[in-house]
Amino acid sequence: MSFRMSNASSGMGVADESKNVFLELKRKKVHRYVIYKIDEKRKEVVVEKTGGPAESYDDFTAALPENDCRYAIYDFDFVTAENCQKSKIFFIAWSPSISRIRAKMLYATSKERFRRELDGIHYEIQATDPTEMDMEVIRDRAN
Repeated sequence: MSFRMSNASSGMGVADESKNVFLELKRKKVHRYVIYKIDEKRKEVVVEKTGGPAESYDDFTAALPENDCRYAIYDFDFVTAENCQKSKIFFIAWSPSISRIRAKMLYATSKERFRRELDGIHYEIQATDPTEMDMEVIRDRAN
């Protein structure tokens, strides 16, 4: 039993594409968001979907499955009280309460390793339902 636990806690590998797409979002601003999923056959975190720079936060939240876990990156642009254009990168661990227990455990045990691969994240949000990651939550964290 302890062998299986230590194996599970090591987490999944991270596909090179997953890191490269994150860097495109961070440096080149070619994506508004990236949604990642765990590919259990390949035992790694892979890109499931990207959203273009013109896509909205509503587009992003609509792209998340309502009954399965995902990791997501969202690039939030805003204007400060001093009228400065700013951008903050959010890491969102999406784990809906109605998703399978096995999926929740798999995503929970793989999260830290995956997040460490993505350098430049400003904030992290753990969400089990949409209200825990609505636009007000994002705005409050960024300001």
